[in-house]
Amino acid sequence: MAGSDNEKKHSLDGGVEGELGQVPSLSRTGTETNSHFAKPKFVVKGDLEYVAEEGGNNAGYATYQEVHGAPVEAVNPLGYQVGFWTTLFLNISMLIGTGIFSTPANILRQTGSVGLSLIYWIIGWLISLAGISVYLEFMSFYPSRSGSEVVYLEQAYPKPKYFFPVTFAFLTVVLSFSSSNAFVVAQYIFRMTNRTGKDWELKGIAIAAITLVAIIVTISNKLVLRLINILGVIKIATLLLITFSGFAVLAGRFPDKVKDPKANFRNGFQGTSDDGYNLSNALVSIIFSYGGYNNSFNVANEVKDPIRTIKRTANGAVTIVFVLYFLVNIAYFAALPKAEIIKSSQVTASFYFKTLFGEKAAKGLTILPVLSALGNMMASKLGHSRMIREIGRQGVVPYPAFFVSTKPFGTPGGAVLFSWFVSLIMILAPPAGSAFNFIISLQNYPSSFFMALMTFGLFLVRRRRAQLNLPPSGYRSWNVAVIFFFLAKVFLIIMPWVPPKAGIKASSFGFFYAAASLTGLGFIGLCGLYYIVWTILLPKWRHYQLRQIVVILDDGSVSHNLIKVPDDKVAEWDAKHDLSGRSITSSDEGDNTEYIHETKA
Repeated sequence: MAGSDNEKKHSLDGGVEGELGQVPSLSRTGTETNSHFAKPKFVVKGDLEYVAEEGGNNAGYATYQEVHGAPVEAVNPLGYQVGFWTTLFLNISMLIGTGIFSTPANILRQTGSVGLSLIYWIIGWLISLAGISVYLEFMSFYPSRSGSEVVYLEQAYPKPKYFFPVTFAFLTVVLSFSSSNAFVVAQYIFRMTNRTGKDWELKGIAIAAITLVAIIVTISNKLVLRLINILGVIKIATLLLITFSGFAVLAGRFPDKVKDPKANFRNGFQGTSDDGYNLSNALVSIIFSYGGYNNSFNVANEVKDPIRTIKRTANGAVTIVFVLYFLVNIAYFAALPKAEIIKSSQVTASFYFKTLFGEKAAKGLTILPVLSALGNMMASKLGHSRMIREIGRQGVVPYPAFFVSTKPFGTPGGAVLFSWFVSLIMILAPPAGSAFNFIISLQNYPSSFFMALMTFGLFLVRRRRAQLNLPPSGYRSWNVAVIFFFLAKVFLIIMPWVPPKAGIKASSFGFFYAAASLTGLGFIGLCGLYYIVWTILLPKWRHYQLRQIVVILDDGSVSHNLIKVPDDKVAEWDAKHDLSGRSITSSDEGDNTEYIHETKA
């Protein structure tokens, strides 16, 4: 169909740029939230079709994105309550969870030496900084979209249409559990009672923990953000307590409890492992410990001036945490023998408190790692609920309104409820003992796969935007940082397949070493199978095509829905809708607005 002269203009590069007049949205309430939603601007060149829309978070410019991406919410129904300090503590609370209290033992065991384990903490920090740089550039392209990886993969790989939204949605929803942190909470609570909990007892406390967190995240955004800030302060205070007491140990202030505080630092690289499997698993553990540096990107559309704010807080948070992590490890190595750290497994902090302050004090201080883990779970659940909500807004999951709606509490309750349900299954199904390390590996392998694709996709997004002559974004990452982050993720994809020297069952979870990687690939394969059946086979067999429409729920949430249009009605449907799925027939004004659907440069 052709557009009138006042509704389109040819850009200098041969593309077509168009702007709709006032057109109605497809709303369940029959109302529009604002005029901006009704006037998207399209930039089309060849098979590149982009739409520009502005959000309400003062990003400074419009979000230009491929037309099949979830629409920008000009007025975010979740609000704009995430300020500078909250953004900082969203990352800190996610970064400081169970990792620094539970994984130093695993990392020391897998690297084999104190020196190499400390180097790994530095490597983890550098990888995190590079990752932040990649995320910042992506966010600068789409400053009014929350959900981070959901959005960035959607935009980096728009073809085959819906493939990456579908596959990443399947993966994210199925693996949306936080059972590993819940198990650590349970173990530390039993540590306070000076006994080891039975399997069903550990699971019971873990279920109570995830349920408490889910309730808090569901009932109030303001409450959970305040709690994240408070618990973030407690986390920092906890690490400072360990750090300063470690300095005291090195200064010889605990001579009756630590005979030789420098013993672990002599011949620091003695025992270094040359086992590729163990070294790669140590890197997985390190990345798990730094997991959360990207959490604030999940709430980008709830942050005013997101590029400036998140650039400062994300880099600041990961650097603060790195310094604390490094000093805490020094404290552990000063106070505890190497063999005892390795034996401590997931409760290293408790052994540390017991050694320096005695049994009774250790029981009381163990509440600090518990609070830290709960804060991590809250920050994780809040960020992850935004990712799941964004998947719902793409329209690629069944019943998208369930995941998108913010009723009745102004929070994505459906997304939180589903994540809680999956976590419940993952707590009840596997045995508590071996589940922790296996679940970490299972979550990290597919994540590394998609993160590598996402990072490579940054170069693709740059190229397409250059082809369309789109305005520059507010941030550009150094190529060396992008490549370094990409190679780190490729390493995590390849190395878990190298068998351990001790045998194929000598894994961190006690059975076949590649089980987690195979399971992760199985999930990815199911994603691809689902896509083929849903978008190719069923439409062919039932003679319809998928089309997207833009809907507004009665809480103001804006979303895509995918509908089935019979083959013989496709031409008629396309003639009445723009590229993003909005109706171009205005019943209010009594005229038909024409618009270009398909333009070849």
